[in-house]
Amino acid sequence: MSAPRDIARRSPETVMRLKRLGAFHQSRLSFMRVLTRRMAREGWRFSRPVFDIDTSGVGHAVYTATGPERAYSLIAFAHDLPAEKRSDRVIAEAWDATFTLFDGVPEPEDIARLAKQVPLQEAGRIGETELSLSRANRSVRLWTHVVDALAAGRQPDPAQIDAVGYLMRTTAVYGSGKFGAADRETVADRPELELPFQAEMLSVYLIRTFVRDLVEHMAQAAGGDKAARLDPAIARQLGIGNSTGLGMAPFLVNHPILFNNWVMAREEAIARVRAVPRASAAEIALFRDLLARSAHSVTLWKTAHPLQARKLETLRADLAALCALAATDVLEAGNPWDWLCTWSETGLSEEGQELLASLILEPYPDLVDGLAHCMSDTNTDAFRIDGAMPVSDVRCLLQRAFGWASGLDWDKPETCARAWYVSEEKLEPRMGERFDEPIAAYEQPLAPARDATAAARDLETWAADSPIAAFLLQHPEHRHTIRRAQMSRFAPYGEIRDNTISDQVLPIDMLRAKLSFFGATRFDPRSDRWVRICMYAGAPYPEELGPDTADHWVYPQVPE
Repeated sequence: MSAPRDIARRSPETVMRLKRLGAFHQSRLSFMRVLTRRMAREGWRFSRPVFDIDTSGVGHAVYTATGPERAYSLIAFAHDLPAEKRSDRVIAEAWDATFTLFDGVPEPEDIARLAKQVPLQEAGRIGETELSLSRANRSVRLWTHVVDALAAGRQPDPAQIDAVGYLMRTTAVYGSGKFGAADRETVADRPELELPFQAEMLSVYLIRTFVRDLVEHMAQAAGGDKAARLDPAIARQLGIGNSTGLGMAPFLVNHPILFNNWVMAREEAIARVRAVPRASAAEIALFRDLLARSAHSVTLWKTAHPLQARKLETLRADLAALCALAATDVLEAGNPWDWLCTWSETGLSEEGQELLASLILEPYPDLVDGLAHCMSDTNTDAFRIDGAMPVSDVRCLLQRAFGWASGLDWDKPETCARAWYVSEEKLEPRMGERFDEPIAAYEQPLAPARDATAAARDLETWAADSPIAAFLLQHPEHRHTIRRAQMSRFAPYGEIRDNTISDQVLPIDMLRAKLSFFGATRFDPRSDRWVRICMYAGAPYPEELGPDTADHWVYPQVPE
């Protein structure tokens, strides 16, 4: 199926504001869903060749996923963690479980080597046969409840399952060369890992299976013959939690081309669907079904953060209005999706608008799914400055990408109240108060708008036809800004159109944007700088994965 190309993508000025980025939702292009569709389409096989866990829950296990050409194995180490050592903070030194994704099927000597390193996480070292390094802690109350219930031969309380949504939550899933793991470039040409973060998403998918098996194993150890297995429907409700902080936020600033590719693919998908002249009965039925399931999903989304609570209240009202509208005949008319999106610009909040944007993609896999292949960054020449470009062209690029910031007064304390730096203790990004902490000398270049304003000011006295290389010889401090400006020629969605160091900036908006592309749900900010999420809630387990279950699992079924 093809659609007329008469609907333009939304402009970067609209899309790339932090408030809107902080309202993004998962979609057909989210990396978790791309992975489950691929594994089902290609008939991946799964096995558990090792499960050497004792009755106290200590030991190791291996889960192998075999695709058409290669196999990958999650090696899981389960630990007996004292309660006083359990922490969600990245600076923790012990966890309930630690993991690595192994390239292939490990031999006993591989497991023995990794048993000495993986439990240490950052303090250890892995090698080029390992693709990721991760760890997780139990959600203690729910874990205890589920073990006790299953040990007694009954199923856990659905209300408690809904309230938490996961039995374990990760505090990091590292890849791409960290701590000795294989570099991204060594596996990027593999079809199954070509798209961003596929090794990490596979790690989490297999971790979820291990967690289910471990909780059943612990219940069996406690209850013996009377112990029950977790009901598959309840097990599917459980995802993997994740605690994500400031370490993720600078990624979007530091990878403008990659981020552009993610957003541009999404915007292209939205434009394609908006251009559909008429929706079929089946497409309308699917949209209405997933809309109802989304409305139900929002009732399960809990948060204690005041800002997110207000957004959720508004989103519930948005969905009620959208459901009422979708029940009429507006979808049977011409150009239904464009009409609906246009209506949403005044009829819904930004949170509701972006959920609608994701929902309209669902009936159109033929228009949308192929765009996932555009979401990697393969343009290695993008970071080379074109020194021959005339100053006049650079000025135009700076104006186009950063002109919105030209009216900001960078001498005001509130405009540059924050500074990004790297923690010496954990080598992780942090954000501090510039005028209250001695951090300015350690500031990272994560304020593109301020830097672009300074570059534009210094360019004012240069001749329009002068090559930018001459300017940079005298002002090398602007190299990174000129590079970003030149990138914007082919990465219009690469720049956030907001001040990333103001006293009003909310880093959780950056976290939300990135995590939505992962496919995360149930965003629960715990401050303006870290958030809890859920991954793979509703997804089929390996033995259930197939063409009929691989896609819309992210939308929970509405109870009868």
